[in-house]
Amino acid sequence: MENCIFCKIARGDIPSKKTYEDEKVLAFLDINPKATGHTLLIPKKHYRWFQDLPDDLYHELFAVVKEMVPQLKKEYGAEYIHLSIVCKDVPHTHVHLIPRKLDDHGQEI
Repeated sequence: MENCIFCKIARGDIPSKKTYEDEKVLAFLDINPKATGHTLLIPKKHYRWFQDLPDDLYHELFAVVKEMVPQLKKEYGAEYIHLSIVCKDVPHTHVHLIPRKLDDHGQEI
């Protein structure tokens, strides 16, 4: 999609702090993080809603999530990674991976 900010990031038109990239998916740090290390994982191809992803892309996206979770926990000293999929504010499927501690009393998510 031409004017989608995440499509522009995936194409490299807008710079981002990339933390993972392969042919189909891209992870980068959120510019308005809810916690240190707040990462967004997107399919490079535009899909507004999560349920519209083809099965192979769905599986790849969550294989990357599974790979990233222990890395994020270690890197940010997190006890767990809060996952969320909304796709409302930015109309491009994206997974939020937010490092958290059980008692962090951090920003509400």
